Amino acid sequence: MTVRLRAHHLLCMLTYVGKGYSPAFVENYEAIAARLSAGEEIELVAGPDDICGPLTTDPEAHCHGAGVIDRDREAAGAVIRLIGGPLPPGARITPTAALLARLRKTFATGEIRTACSGCEWSSLCDSVADGGYLGARVDPMC
Repeated sequence: MTVRLRAHHLLCMLTYVGKGYSPAFVENYEAIAARLSAGEEIELVAGPDDICGPLTTDPEAHCHGAGVIDRDREAAGAVIRLIGGPLPPGARITPTAALLARLRKTFATGEIRTACSGCEWSSLCDSVADGGYLGARVDPMC
């Protein structure tokens, strides 16, 4: 199996600490974080993904908005510059400990955070990154 993620969720997963839009959203994200921590492969998708699942029934949910699509484009560009390879929809990435460490290091310095501009969760992510990612749920053992 694979975890289907949109590009900006490659950044969100770095600082996810059990907070979210609703109890259903958090419960879903906890299950996804466990799968990612176990090393389950990520398939990059365009549009709503496995994390968005509990929100997709609401036509007003931000996961359908143009701003999120822009955020995905910015995030994909930042991650591409970091890893040096293309990330079109359908690309697969294995969330290894080494990759997560590299992403977290550049996230903490702000190098890959252009997509986070204006995000309502930015202050939480700042706090998690500044705290050394203590409590972050995605923690691969591979």
